[in-house]
Amino acid sequence: MTTLQIVWRILVIGLVTIIFTAFWLGIYDVLFTLIWANNFVLTHRFMIPVGVLLFSLLVGLCQKYLRAPNMIHGGKLSDTFTGGRKIDASTFPGALLSSYGSLLSGASVGPEGPLGILVSDITIWLEKRFKISKENLFEFIPVGLASAYNGIIGSPIFTALLTTELQAGKSLQNVGWNLTGGIIGFTFFSVLHLKVFANYIPFTPITSLKFEYFLYAILLGVIGAGVAIFVGVSFKFSNKVMDRYFANRILLRIMTAGVITSVVVYFFPEVMFAGESQIFPMIQNPAAFGVWLLLLLAILKILLMAIAFKSGFLGGPTFPILFSCTMIGLALGLLFPGIPLSILVLCIEVAAIALALNAPLTAILLVAIVGSADSNVVTLLVLSSVVGIGVGKLVKKAFT
Repeated sequence: MTTLQIVWRILVIGLVTIIFTAFWLGIYDVLFTLIWANNFVLTHRFMIPVGVLLFSLLVGLCQKYLRAPNMIHGGKLSDTFTGGRKIDASTFPGALLSSYGSLLSGASVGPEGPLGILVSDITIWLEKRFKISKENLFEFIPVGLASAYNGIIGSPIFTALLTTELQAGKSLQNVGWNLTGGIIGFTFFSVLHLKVFANYIPFTPITSLKFEYFLYAILLGVIGAGVAIFVGVSFKFSNKVMDRYFANRILLRIMTAGVITSVVVYFFPEVMFAGESQIFPMIQNPAAFGVWLLLLLAILKILLMAIAFKSGFLGGPTFPILFSCTMIGLALGLLFPGIPLSILVLCIEVAAIALALNAPLTAILLVAIVGSADSNVVTLLVLSSVVGIGVGKLVKKAFT
């Protein structure tokens, strides 16, 4: 392909995927408001398990009859961006319905997973329309992902970095393509003033670095690594139990997960959905919840995420992990009020995400963007991410 042909394809893919992303998110927001934010549901708590089970059934039907992708047998958390399977555009209808069913079910899954799958399907469909050779058929998928994710995160370089780290070993030329796709998505959302996650949780910056802050960053990096390890253990345990009792009985598998989820979220509605909006009451007044409840919410969130993924719900792990890390940071803030909250929360988040996705640079940039980190906090984030990755390698070596 000539340079002009490549640029043309990047522009088309970037524009199509970011327009789809805007519509997909817009439709989800409308459906969420209609279904979960109406007065009847808000004043009748019994509607929580009813809604969870109805949307769980929808996800199960999509799995059974529309071949919707899932993460039941996915290996790495980074597989959530493509569904842990060979990309197949023919599964797009099932993936689309399953994405809405999963996100509206109250399951502990984030939107980044299904969005990545849908965008990948759209990109591969476009590539086939371009008559790209089989050897180069999958090269432009990161361009679509970069456009979509940069739009919703609100950063011109974020997912160019993410897709490049996930594409470890690819050429520098691909980095340029990913950056171009990311600029398209970022510009589209910026021009239209659409909702983004940049500065989503603006923590108070720290004015200067102190020696003890570096010690805190190291300890918090260990805690963050512990969160990521707990995620991995929960996923393996959930998969083992689901396989043992339900195997390929997908409807029964998903409905069982729906029942478990509905019971838990009936008593603890704070752990419903991805967690990006449910997190604010705890941030605004952590003392109203207390240390033990905050820690319980952190644990429940991860356990529900593991059940959701290994039963067939379609979603991403990033927001639930951020939720759990934030709960732990807030609990530590109540115990140690002299430590800046930005350090307690963001350092745990960056270590957990870095280890969970095996993408430390992406984790640093994501947490810095969402948490409005200043340069002093970013310095500590780098240290925590290194510690998190290091702890992960030591644990892996110890058990292999």
